Amino acid sequence: MTKVFHRNPRQSLPIAVAGQGVELIDNKGKRYIDASGGAAVSCLGHGHPRVIGAIKQQVDNIAYAHTSFFTTEVSETLAETLAEAAPGDLNHVYFVSGGSEAVEAALKLARQYFVEIGQPERRHFIARRQSYHGNTLGALAIGGNAWRREPFLPLLVPSHHVAPCYAYRDQRADESAEQYAQRLADELEAKILELGSETVAAFVAETVVGATAGAVAPVGGYFQKIRAVCDKYGVLLILDEVMSGMGRTGYMFACEEDGAVPDIVTIAKGLGAGYQPIGAMLSSGRIYNAIVQGSGFFQHGHTYIGHATACAAALAVQRTIVEERLLQNVQARGKQLRARLREVLGAHPNIGDVRGRGLFVGVEFVADRATKETLDPALKLHAKLKSTAMQNGLLIYPMGGTVDGIRGDHVLFAPPFISTEDNIEQIVERFVMSVIAVLPL
Repeated sequence: MTKVFHRNPRQSLPIAVAGQGVELIDNKGKRYIDASGGAAVSCLGHGHPRVIGAIKQQVDNIAYAHTSFFTTEVSETLAETLAEAAPGDLNHVYFVSGGSEAVEAALKLARQYFVEIGQPERRHFIARRQSYHGNTLGALAIGGNAWRREPFLPLLVPSHHVAPCYAYRDQRADESAEQYAQRLADELEAKILELGSETVAAFVAETVVGATAGAVAPVGGYFQKIRAVCDKYGVLLILDEVMSGMGRTGYMFACEEDGAVPDIVTIAKGLGAGYQPIGAMLSSGRIYNAIVQGSGFFQHGHTYIGHATACAAALAVQRTIVEERLLQNVQARGKQLRARLREVLGAHPNIGDVRGRGLFVGVEFVADRATKETLDPALKLHAKLKSTAMQNGLLIYPMGGTVDGIRGDHVLFAPPFISTEDNIEQIVERFVMSVIAVLPL
């Protein structure tokens, strides 16, 4: 009888004992292709010798030093590496231990920034419906997934939500991409004015929506229009790239493809590739300088921020991505994955959409392709797909409630950046086998 308090205590899980490249291996010797990187984490796959060596070397030197007393060479080097790669003036890095912590830090920094510059009335945060920004109370409060929020509503700070940029379902037939983006920007502007522009602190959005909707990328020009609205009213733009950042879309920062620079961006997952728990928040020089020239103290912190061993792992991961030119492979293999999924499943009556950027790919399921009507939630299609795929030696990241937190099913793919053409073909083959087993033609 396990003493571990698992996510789902009723579920019996296999025991992972080893990982090699794109595969995980359980204690019975069964191999699984990790086509989701866990939760879009394992971007270099498993057992990467360079990262493991960096961790061992750092532990031999110094594993941990509390950041109220010391900095470390490795954290300084990693911060410089990230700042150099980041767009615009996102040049100061605050390390944490994961994505939820990064979002918490971003929200608190945004609030403190306005206090420091003499605008304490700015207290409202606006995000998007069906968004997910983490499971801590602050991150959950800003998130727009109704199902995840509902049990904890009495504990959550009020926040406000506007429509997501979800072209597959929400762009009208008589609307161009530019018109659709403008409509969404107008909705944000209307919400800011409704709340009182002098009271709004920030707009928070996932650059490419991950877990709750399945790799939903914005239409062209969307974030440029959003950036313009934020600038018009002095509202900060916070982009959540916990899933989509660090090369997952084929760009080190996903927003590079959109031509828009946020004031704050959050990263995690692919930052350390799962070899150590780490996340980070990057802020603009303007925000950083407001703190330094004001109180001089960011009123935030956790015990393990800037953890030396975690930073060593992340630095090795980022150097590997650059030196092995893995972003090019991400773009090529992502194009291959989407094309093959459309080719093989494009005529399946229950496949509504195949979408994404780079190796961040989503497949949305429907009951009717013409109407886009969702399957009955009682079928729990996403759960059946996950278990069937595991039986077929494939790890995918399925989710229910795609449309509104209750209705809709999708699968998210986030294979390692080191995936080969053959790996992608194997992923498609095993996925198609699983889909047909659950949803026969």
